[in-house]
This record gives sequence, structure tokens and C-alpha cells, in this order.
Amino acid sequence: MKWTWLGQAGLLIEADDKTIIVDPYLSDSVEKVEPENYRRVPVERKFLDIQPDILILTHNHLDHADPETLPYYLEGDNSVTILASRNAWGQVRTIGKNNNCVMFQRHTQWTEGNLRFYAVHAEHSDDSAIGVVVEYQGKNYYIAGDTLYNTKVLRDLPSDIEVAFLPVNGKGNNMNMDDALRFADACGAKKTVPVHFGMFDEIVPKGFCIIPKIYEEIEL
Repeated sequence: MKWTWLGQAGLLIEADDKTIIVDPYLSDSVEKVEPENYRRVPVERKFLDIQPDILILTHNHLDHADPETLPYYLEGDNSVTILASRNAWGQVRTIGKNNNCVMFQRHTQWTEGNLRFYAVHAEHSDDSAIGVVVEYQGKNYYIAGDTLYNTKVLRDLPSDIEVAFLPVNGKGNNMNMDDALRFADACGAKKTVPVHFGMFDEIVPKGFCIIPKIYEEIEL
């Protein structure tokens, strides 16, 4: 299983013959409405040429369900399975014609080959935001999307998390660094990867054993 960080909360996952993309933000759409949030890292356009089998959208904010990025993945001839939070579902189902758009709400599960996905609570300003647990070969990987520290989130998670991907920027209703480290301890993850930093800010994560680099494979 190969994981690559795409910046913000974006992830590229490759497992068996499946390619999964989570919350891709590969444009400058946020800067157009929030000029202070300009990209510190240029778009690596090769990631726009990927044809995913599965696209996961944890919520409907621009840097997660980006209307300028999504058409690259969804307007082709291939069919993409889209697992989208309720609010993101309303947007993304209008892009492309051949895709299977699944409203992926808390406690919903979806199985695709050797992969199983299930949605968990996220405490965020988008009231339908979710996190996602990916189960593969008996291991659970938790992708938080955007969330604050909340005990409801912890109650939704399995007890045996191999890796947790947690936001650390502390803005926009996300955990800050201290709370992300506390959350990592509380959820019992064997490894924790900080995300959602370095794109619109100069944050340097501290206290984590794994620090990802944008557009590079994460060494888990």
C-alpha cells in the first residue's frame, strides 16, 4: 500500500490495482476568494493526469472538494466511484456523466475489492463533514479530513488504528498541534501523520515521528 501526500488534506493511495484520491486541492481557487490563503507550494500537474478508481471527499470546502480540480478526474470516459459527504455529494454529482456518486455519511460503509471504507464523525464547520477509515489487509487507516478534537470522533474509531492522518493547522475549525498530539494518544494510533499544513501557512509540525513532504510517498 503506497501513500502520497498531495498537500492540505489530500492523499493519493495505491493498493492492489486500485487508485484512491482523497480531498485533492490542485488549483488556486481558495486564493481567489481568500487572497491571504495563497499557495506556498506550486501545483504538481502530473497528479492531475491520474485516473482514480475511487474519489473520497470528506466535506464541501474549496480545499477539499475543489471545483477546479475535480473535473480532471471526473469528466473522462471512465467511471469513478465517489464517496462524498452529504454536502459535497450535492456538488460533485453534477460533474461528469459516468460516475457512481455515493452519499457517504457517518456510519456508511463501502467495499471495493480488498478495501473497505467507512465514514466516521468529524467535528467541523461543514455540518456533514466526515472522516474516513480505510481497512486493508486487516489494518485500519484513519483519515480525519478536517476536524476538531471531539470525543464523538473518538467513539466512532476502531481500537486498532495503524496510521492516523490528522490536521494540525489550528484554524478553520481544525485541531491545533497540541490537540492533534493528544488525539493521537487518545485514539491509540501506532503512527500519526500530520497534514493540513504548509500550503497556506509556514507551520512546521513538531512532536510527530513522521513528517510528510508534499508530492512524495509517505514512509510508513
